[in-house]
Amino acid sequence: MICKPPPLSQRTSSALSLAPRSGARLGRLYAALCLAGLPSLGQALDFGPNGMFSLTGFAEVSVGAGSNQCKDCQLFPTENKQRIWADELVQGAKFDTQTSAFSQIQPYLGFKYDLGKGVKLSGLLSQRWRDGEVDVKDFWYEKNVAVSHEDFGSLRIGAMTTRGWSVADYPYGTNVGVASAWGSSGAGYGMLTGAVRYTSRMFDVADGDLVVEGTYDQGNTAFKINKPSFMELYTQFHKGDLVMDATLQHGKNGTPMAWSHGPFTGLTPFAQDDSKLTGSDQGIAMLMARYQVTSQWEVSGGIRRNFWSGANAVMTGGNTWNEMFNVDWDGVRSGIGNPGYSARSTDLMLGVLYRMGQWTASTGMVYLGKAKTANPSERGQSNSALINTAGLKYDYGQGVQFNVQAGMVHYGRVGLSPMSAPDNESFTKIDSRVTDQGNWFTVGVVYSF
Repeated sequence: MICKPPPLSQRTSSALSLAPRSGARLGRLYAALCLAGLPSLGQALDFGPNGMFSLTGFAEVSVGAGSNQCKDCQLFPTENKQRIWADELVQGAKFDTQTSAFSQIQPYLGFKYDLGKGVKLSGLLSQRWRDGEVDVKDFWYEKNVAVSHEDFGSLRIGAMTTRGWSVADYPYGTNVGVASAWGSSGAGYGMLTGAVRYTSRMFDVADGDLVVEGTYDQGNTAFKINKPSFMELYTQFHKGDLVMDATLQHGKNGTPMAWSHGPFTGLTPFAQDDSKLTGSDQGIAMLMARYQVTSQWEVSGGIRRNFWSGANAVMTGGNTWNEMFNVDWDGVRSGIGNPGYSARSTDLMLGVLYRMGQWTASTGMVYLGKAKTANPSERGQSNSALINTAGLKYDYGQGVQFNVQAGMVHYGRVGLSPMSAPDNESFTKIDSRVTDQGNWFTVGVVYSF
């Protein structure tokens, strides 16, 4: 999102566009507020001199049950999917219907100060906790400052989330019940530690409004041989009832992964591994769009192209391995053992919303496609996944929203999960190595403040 998210009960559009059929003048006002780093047009607790500080956020609790789940199926449960010994399952392990509970909370502390002559200073601090623990240990969601001008745009520096994850997660995925399956899959990165981001002012283009944004992060600067670098170009075009979001993202020498929510840092967490490693890179090209057909009906969709260079498996010391990707285990290529191979895949998302006063019904679909790679070993490239959801939300008011959701997953085959998925039971808790299908049902409540 371009600025802090509005309360969940009011989230009907992205941060650079208002609810459908709102006026262009109000849309420009909202964009200007976002560029200045001010609180979004939703519920907020303002305090301090002249309302200098603001506090918003959300808390969520849900319970559910899912079929064909296996709690302790993987013999080495903490190992990364890319490591061949993580493939091994516990013989005779039982998989059946299991219950689960989930909670998360994320506050946003904002700061704003008018310096005069159209120049404004702002800051944002945010962290997320899941089930009582920091969501991504040692990383902040937002910890940044910005300076902005309504005629020149804004410059933001610090820790922040990428558009490749945040916009795919919300509003696209969240609105139709596939936030994780769509936003957290693929070859992108989601969290930046020391980024510089320029967001342009809003331009009038083709009778619509266009915003262009560029982000750069150099990751862990302690790496001197395999220097990390991250670049993202993001644009949003808003015309009437149509919103289009396009993202190009490329990360060089970041941690090889298929988890677009993950942080961009370096090839491993330890810079002393630098001389033992070879470089890798990955990225995404993604286009998403939403269209308000009527005041009740909204359709959305997205397509994402993923690229991974692959990363060789290397022992960095003792029994410690690096972070590898798409490895031909025990194979040799050009004299290199356990080589990593490049891969490409395409993922799709579709969604439909129907609003009925305080009720909102939705259905969503995510397809994680097969990958093309020259790797002679099977590392999930032959598998695919189709995830479908159907949900119903009720806006009780006062920031409280109740929801129910049913979902199902169908894998193309029993085996390692698709390359776009970070592990073999991603997003559904249904392991593709033990079954090719499963379903689930959840009931939850969200409080936004």
